[in-house]
Amino acid sequence: MGSKLRKKALLALEDGTLFYGHTYSNATMVCGEVVFNTSMTGYQEICSDPSYINQIVLFTTAHVGNVGANQYDNESDKTWLKGLIVREMAKKSSSWRSEEDFQTYLEKNNVPWIEGIDTRRLTRHLRNYGSKKGCIMLDNIDEDLAVKLAKNHTNTKDLDLSREAVKDSEFEWNKTTSYLPSSQNENKKTVYVYDFGVKSNILRMLAASDCNVHVIPNHLSIQKILNDQPDGVIISNGPGDPAALQDAIEQVRTLIYSGIPVLGVCLGCQLIALAAGGNTKKMKFGHHGANHPVYSFKKRKVYITSQNHNFVINEKTLPGDFVVTHVSLFDGSIQGIKSKKFPVSGFQGHPEGSPGPQDIVEVFDDFFTEVYQRHAARSLN
Repeated sequence: MGSKLRKKALLALEDGTLFYGHTYSNATMVCGEVVFNTSMTGYQEICSDPSYINQIVLFTTAHVGNVGANQYDNESDKTWLKGLIVREMAKKSSSWRSEEDFQTYLEKNNVPWIEGIDTRRLTRHLRNYGSKKGCIMLDNIDEDLAVKLAKNHTNTKDLDLSREAVKDSEFEWNKTTSYLPSSQNENKKTVYVYDFGVKSNILRMLAASDCNVHVIPNHLSIQKILNDQPDGVIISNGPGDPAALQDAIEQVRTLIYSGIPVLGVCLGCQLIALAAGGNTKKMKFGHHGANHPVYSFKKRKVYITSQNHNFVINEKTLPGDFVVTHVSLFDGSIQGIKSKKFPVSGFQGHPEGSPGPQDIVEVFDDFFTEVYQRHAARSLN
């Protein structure tokens, strides 16, 4: 466990709403956009998800940290969220996989946190009035200063945050896990990942599915992808406003009309819509959690999915050569799109789960079908 000295803590929202709690964190202060996550598990994966850059995450579940943390469940090589809000932090962990308690994990990664506030009241406030910028202030508290800092914090709208989330150069990925064993097939397919802050489980699933995986950061030209003519391309998830990525949108436009099978995940789905001529808009409080029902028009089935996004495709602007394949049953927003002319599709949620259900993993299966068909056709030529 981290420091055992209990301190007073304050969460101040930009609208002046104050929530008092306490903490054992050694950090002092942090500002970010406050969003609530309804997941009951997977707090370590959420902390290490690059899509949470610039955000303070509120867990709606009452008790967080009970299974500790370990080296295997991270979705990237560091934590990204600005801070954490919980009703009650577990004082000890109880899992055979635990290598350290959650408070120690947060302390090692310099993530400030606050507990003891009315998280239900805060969640309802965000649902009623929308996501708010906030400031967590620990120990030496100044209410007026905290509100001022929250107000002055940078808005995520119109902000490109993906540069923080990607590596400087391209790399290859071949790591899997015990539950996703590496394929022994020597006739592997080549898949490129156009990286905006990709989660590790997407890469693990690709590596376990007969794929040689090449990851290219989004600030590099996609010309290498076009030159290499791979069997498929994933446009990854990532943080920030998709409309702010104008250079990347141009690159994606070239990619989706190249004839190469393309799948956009979360931010990648939005970028495909923008590249095709559509628009995106910021949601009132976003979708963050692992219990979101999504309806598939093709399968006429409801899937429980993992979600993490503040922006969504504006359906009225979706070009006519794309169709909507999935919608959210919470608010009717677009969850999936597919081109009528090219092997290009996008899914707004996270078919890889981690954390959360993998009901919708068939999104990857459909992509792999197109990848295998392309690979087989090229092998015959």
